[in-house]
Amino acid sequence: MSKYDVIVLGSGPGGYVTAIRASQLGLKTAVVEKESLGGVCLNWGCIPTKALLKSAQVFEYLKHASDYGLSVKEYDKDFDAVVKRSRGVAEGMSKGVQFLMKKNKIDVINGFGTLKAGKKVEVDGTVYSADHIVIATGARSRELPSLPQDGKKVIGYREAMTLPTQPKKMIVVGSGAIGVEFAYFYNSMGTDVTIVEYLPNVVPVEDIDVSKQLEKSFKKSGIKIMTSAEVTCVDTSGKGVKATVKTAKGEEVLEADIILSAVGIKTNIENIGLEDVGIAVDRDKILVNDYYQTNIPGYYAIGDVTPGQALAHVASAEGILCVEKIAGMHVEALDYGNIPGCTYASPEIASVGLTEKQAKEQGYDIKVGKFPFSASGKASASGAKDGFVKVIFDAKYGEWLGCHMIGAGVTDMIAEAVLGRKLETTGHEVLKAVHPHPTMSEAVMEAVAAAYDEVIHL
Repeated sequence: MSKYDVIVLGSGPGGYVTAIRASQLGLKTAVVEKESLGGVCLNWGCIPTKALLKSAQVFEYLKHASDYGLSVKEYDKDFDAVVKRSRGVAEGMSKGVQFLMKKNKIDVINGFGTLKAGKKVEVDGTVYSADHIVIATGARSRELPSLPQDGKKVIGYREAMTLPTQPKKMIVVGSGAIGVEFAYFYNSMGTDVTIVEYLPNVVPVEDIDVSKQLEKSFKKSGIKIMTSAEVTCVDTSGKGVKATVKTAKGEEVLEADIILSAVGIKTNIENIGLEDVGIAVDRDKILVNDYYQTNIPGYYAIGDVTPGQALAHVASAEGILCVEKIAGMHVEALDYGNIPGCTYASPEIASVGLTEKQAKEQGYDIKVGKFPFSASGKASASGAKDGFVKVIFDAKYGEWLGCHMIGAGVTDMIAEAVLGRKLETTGHEVLKAVHPHPTMSEAVMEAVAAAYDEVIHL
């Protein structure tokens, strides 16, 4: 029986990063994967969706070439080629992870892994043992009883990435990151898109000002939006699909070629042996302490299967922290209040920390600053004036409580706020840190200036 220091179950951005860090720390490591290295993120999520969105963005540029003083007489999209490019990007990234496994001398065990008592993992009949077993099996698209997925007319995000033909009409149920990214992609490609959101606002976890701006931008681009609306049943018996949608006004039947269900995720914790080992679970999540130890010594869990935010960068951070603790390093618990969230539609959304509503509810006396990209020289030159940067500070101590952005390229800008908050930067310090001109990032400084009544360009 093969013996390891660490076995990682799952090779997504949590699992493979955990394995690499464990190997760097001198631990003999193996990773178990039932499909492709890189998991959902590299193969069916973060990376290939961004490839699709880039194609959509380039297509949008072609459509609006005249806005930039350019003439493009003939252009068209090739939906099949767009999908193929996305798959090629995913395959390249997965091969990159294979290289990293070899470089770090990590054994890759292909097959479905099941946990066994006594710190063992069985993979298709072969048993492996380790001093430490890290569960990183991730999640999949969640199904609602009223919206069962058949993979053809009612689909999840996996099918949405590889449709054989582009639908003429699509209903997107759910307006979290996955829902709005696909809504943007298909609308840009020419599909008639309707978003149905159960809550009163799209992207409901975001600051209300961001939600309102995205709705405004989406409606301007032709996406129909129904909020405070619920799909109660679907009929797939005909050529397309009919969805009965319940709103405050009553019921309405929408017709489309395809419904994309984007109503969240379901953890992959079934049939992996949790019950056999006695690992504690609460409502679909494995219970862990600050260092990702389960209630059973020697077994750990990270990423989407645990109660933290279901984000790739969270899983990676958790995995690194987990194995550094195993290796005896001094580590500090992850600050879940300083995790950035990013949505890659157009306009992009990025945020970290408290929303204005949350800050008030927590009793802070706050200073709020907002700087619109319509007042940014770089945004005007780029033809990307939609959106703004909004900052929230504690009036008493100057603590940076939250930062919320919507606009072009903001997912690359949010790291300034994450780092600033990590270093306990005050509003005054952000103001006095000289930002380059002309850049989109100046809007952060300008928003802070607005919070302190020192804004120059408004």
